[in-house]
Amino acid sequence: MDNIHESEVRYERLRPAQVVTRRTACPVAYLPIGTIEWHGEHNPLGLDTLKIHGLLIRCAERIGGLVFPPLYYGESREQALMEANAADRDAIAARMGLSPANFERGYMVAPLSEQNRGYHQLLVHIFHEIRSLGFKVLVVGAGHYPLLDHARSAAAFFHQEQPRPKMIVWAMTGYELVRGRFEPCGDHAGKWETSLLMHLDPGMQNLSVLPQDRAVKPIGASNNGVQDANPEFGRQATDAIVAALQTRVVAFLEHPEQYQGHGSPM
Repeated sequence: MDNIHESEVRYERLRPAQVVTRRTACPVAYLPIGTIEWHGEHNPLGLDTLKIHGLLIRCAERIGGLVFPPLYYGESREQALMEANAADRDAIAARMGLSPANFERGYMVAPLSEQNRGYHQLLVHIFHEIRSLGFKVLVVGAGHYPLLDHARSAAAFFHQEQPRPKMIVWAMTGYELVRGRFEPCGDHAGKWETSLLMHLDPGMQNLSVLPQDRAVKPIGASNNGVQDANPEFGRQATDAIVAALQTRVVAFLEHPEQYQGHGSPM
């Protein structure tokens, strides 16, 4: 009965022998990181993480390797968050039935710098854990775009403190790999993100709650034709991102020596 989950790529759902088989064939791990954040009235609050988790599953299915459980928590709740920083943050809080004070500086008790360092340490810890499980390459997918800086910072730190041979860590969000090929390409809860999730994890949107008058900006979402979001646009974008990512992963696997020294081209 070992062939029941031959197509399964989520690490936590596989038995040891299945993991060894897939890791031996392609020693690449994928780590989706995101957050829980307002993404318009038409999208689920977990869009960032759901989107990148689904995207990395597609990568593992096509390229090989295994996807680790997504990280929804740990980032600062006072920085780079729609509920905290958006121009229409009061309207967002009202729709959530919350006070805007819940997202003001100081609500999380710890200083912002301490929150950021805590998240950095958590990422480095996870990188070491994944390396201990026998992987040679780790792709970190940041579904929440601001987390890309955190992932790159943690990857650089991890690169310095791990012994050789080093596990290559590369971080991306997806849209920067295909910038210029789609319009829009990267947004917040607009046509791009909404279409991606409609393709990758369908059934959670309700486009009917968006303003019919397109001159009216949706609350906490990009006003870029989001009413026209559709799974086919999401499929095209997904296929392009996976193809671009595959090129990078193949280079990491075929020429790991190029990514072992100081100043490696990550």
